[in-house]
Amino acid sequence: MITRNNAARFGVTLAVTAALVTALAACSTPAPSSTGGGTYSLWDPYPDRDATSTWAMAINACATDLGITIERNSGNTGDTVKDLTTAASNLPDIAMVDNPKVSTLADAGLLTTAKDNGLDVSDISPNILSAGEINGDVYGVPVGANTLGLYYNPTVLAAAGVDIASVKDYPSLTAALQKIVAAGKKGITFSAVGTEEGSFQFLPWFWGAGADLTKLDSPQAVSALELWTGWVKDGLAPNSVLANTQGTSWDEFLTGDFGFAENGSWFKGAADTAGYKSIQVPGIAGGVAPAPTGGEFISIPVQKDTSRYATSVKIVKCLTEGSAGATALGYIAPTQAGIDAQLTADPTLKFWAGAVGDAKPRTADNLGIKYSVISEQLYTAVQSALSGAMSPADALAAAQAKALENLK
Repeated sequence: MITRNNAARFGVTLAVTAALVTALAACSTPAPSSTGGGTYSLWDPYPDRDATSTWAMAINACATDLGITIERNSGNTGDTVKDLTTAASNLPDIAMVDNPKVSTLADAGLLTTAKDNGLDVSDISPNILSAGEINGDVYGVPVGANTLGLYYNPTVLAAAGVDIASVKDYPSLTAALQKIVAAGKKGITFSAVGTEEGSFQFLPWFWGAGADLTKLDSPQAVSALELWTGWVKDGLAPNSVLANTQGTSWDEFLTGDFGFAENGSWFKGAADTAGYKSIQVPGIAGGVAPAPTGGEFISIPVQKDTSRYATSVKIVKCLTEGSAGATALGYIAPTQAGIDAQLTADPTLKFWAGAVGDAKPRTADNLGIKYSVISEQLYTAVQSALSGAMSPADALAAAQAKALENLK
């Protein structure tokens, strides 16, 4: 699982100040309350965001607008999911979890659907929303999203004679890495660590090769893993990728020695400061590879008093409908109106808004709770292949067999 409390924090460095001021101003316009007051509980996975944070400000603005009190409880992502599954008789009104965990909570019968609670999801970008959809029912909605891209160092590329416009597919990217290394620099860094972060970073290349998570040992999947293993074997990527988190991989890139780094939109601010640029991960034969979406979903847990859902829906809409919630967390907003507001406040977000628009949830294709099982076998296969313990084909064949065994 990717958490917010390590170097892979989603969205913490996007430029948010100007956009947040605009969003909160719009959100905090006084309006008559129709909720009748009351206290509502909200659990989120952001213990690092205290009462003075922009996120707390966004929640407080919603509470003021709705004429209610919102009591916020924060814990680490894993702790929040665990607490929800053990608090079935005393669930909060609103719960936020990393998007692949929505299916886990839904499968446990802890969440209401949009049909149950009356939440209108028609304005939310379908590609992001699908992470909260299982068998046609929507169990949660995104507060926003982020994704991965391919950062590059223009100085390193220029010294190696690499034109970024030439990088259009896997072969041309490999050729660029070879030129960079031949010029005395390092090629590319990424995270292939044996956790969800490793799967998260491998997915653009996996999907970009045309592979499907239901068949880990397909020829397309093998070609994607051969790309990564070839880079490491040929010295185009360092052996450190086996242990790199997304944070330590970024630290490597900040040394200025690398031409490329795969990493997330949450490093946009640092990249701007360093003069780095971004392109989307290319597909194996051209075009754009779909990268996975990151970010938390807001859900409405089951309540004995179903009359509470009406106000819970208003809280969810307040945090997701415009740009206030997404901007406070450093995400791209989940609605077009929210994105438009963010781009008005900060036009430099245009690249990442486009990348999120092309992205794909990890639980897409109705994988639901199957994703966590598949992901574990995928990052295990990546580790086995990159370490030289197994060939890419053998590693993925073993992964597919183990995934099928565990999903019986």
